[in-house]
Amino acid sequence: MKTRTRRLRGSETLRRMVRETKISCNALVYPLFVREGKGIEDELPSLPGQIRYSPDTLAKGIDTALNAGVHSFLLFGIPKTKDENGNGAYDENGVIQQSLRNIKKTFADNAYLITDVCLCEYTSHGHCGLVHGNRIDNDATLPLLSQTALSHARCGSDMVAPSAMMDGTVAAIRGALEAEGFEDIPIMSYAAKYASAFYGPFREAAGSAPKFGDRKTYQMDYHNSKEALKRIDIDIEEGADIIIVKPALPCLDIISQASRQIKLPIAAYSVSGEYAMIKAAANSGFIDEYKIMCESAVAVFRAGADILITYFAKELAAAIKKGDIG
Repeated sequence: MKTRTRRLRGSETLRRMVRETKISCNALVYPLFVREGKGIEDELPSLPGQIRYSPDTLAKGIDTALNAGVHSFLLFGIPKTKDENGNGAYDENGVIQQSLRNIKKTFADNAYLITDVCLCEYTSHGHCGLVHGNRIDNDATLPLLSQTALSHARCGSDMVAPSAMMDGTVAAIRGALEAEGFEDIPIMSYAAKYASAFYGPFREAAGSAPKFGDRKTYQMDYHNSKEALKRIDIDIEEGADIIIVKPALPCLDIISQASRQIKLPIAAYSVSGEYAMIKAAANSGFIDEYKIMCESAVAVFRAGADILITYFAKELAAAIKKGDIG
């Protein structure tokens, strides 16, 4: 008897029922930029449709996203002044610290707040670590990253996300958190963060482009995949709870490999360049923005991601509710 494969036929309800890749609004994380000051609500030229808030207006952005069905947020701070040591990152009254207190007071536990732990937005040179003689000083940076994470935890952060790519960061932060009684604060580590050209719009939005050199000495070479898996294993050993792979679409292979290797949740960061490309192509009439947004998101989850950090979070939540994805 001849064996043949058969395409599943039937109604749209049946096709949705048997989808292999399921997406939930709970798996979406919305990045938000907060600039020090008051009354700020500026649209970002490099990221059309995205707003840069101040601590006193951030609640508007959070509220809009909550109403769309998004409950998790990744906060990036932009200080008024920068210095060589990135003091604004760990200032107890810094832009992120103010934002955390305000949002927790307004929304309590309805908004899950994840905070980026890095120095690049706060340093005058734009690098993620301290610089000594044009060289990144990895070990001298670790106490400052730990201090930053602690200041966030004290102000109400639900999770910290170290992105500086300094060796030993997760262990340093985990030790610092536990020493102050924050054992239950999870660490979502940027374990596989490539030195990518896709970060351009973010750096413009955050004012975090390096003033000299590049970040290839501490971010990963995109030619390498084994290195990513090694870094992921190291961060897990040091105490990471969730692993980030960044950028998302160029790293579907890394997400897939990692999902088979580790048992922790994997978050994929669909970065600013991915968002900006879709927006630009759609604005030129070359693609259908909605369909491309949906297909790209599904590809990331199909590769093995459990969480998607994306500037399209609100629109994807709407697509999930409509049944177009999910």
